[in-house]
Amino acid sequence: ASKTPVLILGETGTGKELVANSIHCSSLRSSGMPFIKINCTAIPENLLEAEFFGYEKGAFTDAKQTKKGILELADGGTIFLDEIGDMSMGLQPKLLRVLETHSFRRVGGMRDIHVDVRVIAATNRNLKALVKERMFREDLYYRLNVMSVPIPPLRERKEDIIPLAGRFIRDFNNIFGKKVLSL
Repeated sequence: ASKTPVLILGETGTGKELVANSIHCSSLRSSGMPFIKINCTAIPENLLEAEFFGYEKGAFTDAKQTKKGILELADGGTIFLDEIGDMSMGLQPKLLRVLETHSFRRVGGMRDIHVDVRVIAATNRNLKALVKERMFREDLYYRLNVMSVPIPPLRERKEDIIPLAGRFIRDFNNIFGKKVLSL
């Protein structure tokens, strides 16, 4: 199964998560393997490391039991890191190590855990500019940007408006029990 990292670039609302899901579903990793999504801005920075890597019992005050992180839970599958451009500088080298070695340690852990996971990342930010501003690690950028998928905004792909409208009509008909046929 492919381990090639994918970086999806596009404005908010362009469908980056749908593209990530399609990449996973079209890969050999889709057959019963996990597809775990995490929004890098939705989890407070101080909790993100424990969510990524998990933690050992006693690693911190509330660590009453060992917990697997999303990297371990995604073993064999795909992890989707949405809004990677907002990831803290402190966590970036740890993610880089995972991409390089396919291993990590839980918070408070003493042994390496090896995983077979594909990383798909997405951002609406200009990572090249963030690298120049030293707000995003250049080495991580190049590790993530092995395969790049730019998603143009809908205003640049007007041919998609009618199919999208049709999809929304079908979806909302199902949700609301309606029988709207067209706009």
